[in-house]
Amino acid sequence: MAAHLSVGDLQIISRVAVFRGLKSETVRHIIAPATTMMVKPHETVCRQGNHATAFFIMIDGWTKHYRINLSGEEAVIHVMTRGDSFAEAAALTGGRFPATAEAITDAKVVRVPADHMIRCIREDPDIGLAIIASISERLHHLMQQVEQLKAQSGVQRVAEFLASRATVDSGSCTITLPYDKVLIAARLGLKPESLSRTFAKLRSVGVAVHAAHVAVSDVAKLRRLATDEKSAIRGTFRDAR
Repeated sequence: MAAHLSVGDLQIISRVAVFRGLKSETVRHIIAPATTMMVKPHETVCRQGNHATAFFIMIDGWTKHYRINLSGEEAVIHVMTRGDSFAEAAALTGGRFPATAEAITDAKVVRVPADHMIRCIREDPDIGLAIIASISERLHHLMQQVEQLKAQSGVQRVAEFLASRATVDSGSCTITLPYDKVLIAARLGLKPESLSRTFAKLRSVGVAVHAAHVAVSDVAKLRRLATDEKSAIRGTFRDAR
């Protein structure tokens, strides 16, 4: 189902990384033919291997992005929400979608046609530079994720995931998990049972899990655990991988 863009949609779109530094009138011109898609959980926004005729911007909700490996299993690459964009490189090079994007909640996604975007870039090369900068930033982020999977223990990965969602830098807070624990485990390169064991180990640093809510007694300690590889705190845990 497609619909026209609302004023609220335009405000979110104007702040996405791919349009950073562009004038508001330029952004409005780029998205002039764009439409919104309302998708339900488990519905697909785009599918790995299909020809990329558009790129997408998240307005609301959550989507998971995964590839199917040789054994037929899902490998979760990313989870995206409001203000994120995806598939720009594939769309602008006439390639194929590198991953499948599937809604994990009710979601609102803007679809921007690739052919119109290409025409805009030809008219104004600054648009292309903005897109290149955004894609480079995302590549850097993906490299950080790879480093995290290779260099950090499972406990550290979970600690970092929780700390990134804390609303304070120190003291206590309650964190609401943004999606189910099976997907959190996949996103962090863990098996669901490993995630459960990791949550249990984190109790000793004041982390208590109650369904979709996580109570953290000391956010600063959680952040130290996530970032300091030589910390004495980290040494109290066995690798959860």
